[in-house]
Amino acid sequence: MVLDLRVCFVGESFVAGVGDQKCLGWAGRLAVRAIAAGQPLTYYNLGVRRENSTELAARWEAECAPRLPQGADCRVVISTGVNDTQFEDGRPRVEVEDSVRNLADMLRRVREKGWQAMVVAPPPNVDAEHNARIVDLDARFADLCEEAKVPYLRTHQPLRENQIWMQDVAAGDGYHPGAAGYDEFAALLAPHWLLWLADPGSELPVVR
Repeated sequence: MVLDLRVCFVGESFVAGVGDQKCLGWAGRLAVRAIAAGQPLTYYNLGVRRENSTELAARWEAECAPRLPQGADCRVVISTGVNDTQFEDGRPRVEVEDSVRNLADMLRRVREKGWQAMVVAPPPNVDAEHNARIVDLDARFADLCEEAKVPYLRTHQPLRENQIWMQDVAAGDGYHPGAAGYDEFAALLAPHWLLWLADPGSELPVVR
């Protein structure tokens, strides 16, 4: 058991849990699972709806720093990319190269601060063309995290094949699930999350 464990979840609306009737999202559900497994932690949800990775990169460190003090076991879980790959005015809100650079900069700063990072892949929605762009970014994020030796949980394809997730998203706004969908998201991440809490340097299997 790790004592004085502090975890900041940073990212977009899926981190914030938009659409969840229980107001937990997948991040809150992971915190609940940690407590149930006997691992106390201080959990901070710093998700912002509609935020892209450029906006996230500009604010995450200032928000995490006062919550991750020296002497604690400090972790950051990052999830971004869906809003980057949305089209506005005929182009992505953030170009792929810039998305990768933003994540690389965040991971570099996490390392320099002496914190531990985990990255969770952007999930799917009902738009096939948008999903194709997310898949491309997902692969680039995976390569970056492998090079940086940071755990990367590839959730996109498993959730596209998950009937509960896709039905829940379709029943909502086409992007965000309700409680049932977030249950599926958290269940997919939970084994790797609990292993990372116990040993952040462990070789985590890649979720595919």
